[in-house]
Amino acid sequence: MAKTQDLFNLNGRVALVTGASRGIGEAIAHLLAAHGAHVILSSRKAEGLEPVREAIEKAGGKASAIACHGGQLPQIDALYAQIAAEHGALDILVNNAATNPYFGHILDTDMGALDKTLEVNLRGYFYHCLKAGNMMKDNGGGAILNVASINGVNPGIKQGIYSISKGAVINMTKAFAKECGDLGIRVNALLPGLTDTRFAAALTENPEILKRIPMGRAAQPEEMAGAVLYLVSDASSYTTGTCLNVDGGALT
Repeated sequence: MAKTQDLFNLNGRVALVTGASRGIGEAIAHLLAAHGAHVILSSRKAEGLEPVREAIEKAGGKASAIACHGGQLPQIDALYAQIAAEHGALDILVNNAATNPYFGHILDTDMGALDKTLEVNLRGYFYHCLKAGNMMKDNGGGAILNVASINGVNPGIKQGIYSISKGAVINMTKAFAKECGDLGIRVNALLPGLTDTRFAAALTENPEILKRIPMGRAAQPEEMAGAVLYLVSDASSYTTGTCLNVDGGALT
């Protein structure tokens, strides 16, 4: 039986983390690199990735950066072509890049905001799963982790379209898990609760929202990373189709 520390050992594995320039994605990238993975950092703007790459390398880890817009399929194609050329395989995908351009009553939703949200949060996630899954299938397996949200289970007020997109990610995760299990590909989802990021700044400063969380506070991005490490490592070798709440008890 493998030693506990070996279950989390990612030495020799290549991991792609989207939305890695800040917040939860940045925290995940640092932890996967600390456990031995070569982490490919991806985000819409290359300049936002460089400080993360430099910090990982300064800490003794391995990282590279490739700019890619999560809603543009040709850019996603180019990203995976570069990964294939430079690494030959992909072992881990962390689908994390997301957008939430509209905060307001659902009846006032602008259709442009709807299109943008679904383009990145659903269409982009789905296409990443296709591209990564096909690379993993040809390489004997791998692990995909989709970052969804507890809003996908219980929609947030004035976050209707975002919540709908994350609900779809939860079901998408289960669909890929069912059809890819016999290929050696495990597919799971992380459902973060309120997390202290720039993305959620308007919510983390609202005392009424914090009162609804049994632990009484927002999470730090680093508190999401440990769950991701578990779900992409050998520690979860018999876990697929799981949607793990990390929410301070908000869905309790």
